[in-house]
Amino acid sequence: MIKPKLLPQRRLPRYGFHTHTERLNGRIAMLGFIALVAVEAQLGHGLLIW
Repeated sequence: MIKPKLLPQRRLPRYGFHTHTERLNGRIAMLGFIALVAVEAQLGHGLLIW
């Protein structure tokens, strides 16, 4: 089997949705949600209730 000598380079777009930024945003949102649940469990009541 012949292997190509030159592999094409994939360029990332400069704007819009990216898979790596969306994955990072989702992970940070999950950490925030877990932190909110932990704080509510420690306080004994909801944090978003006035």
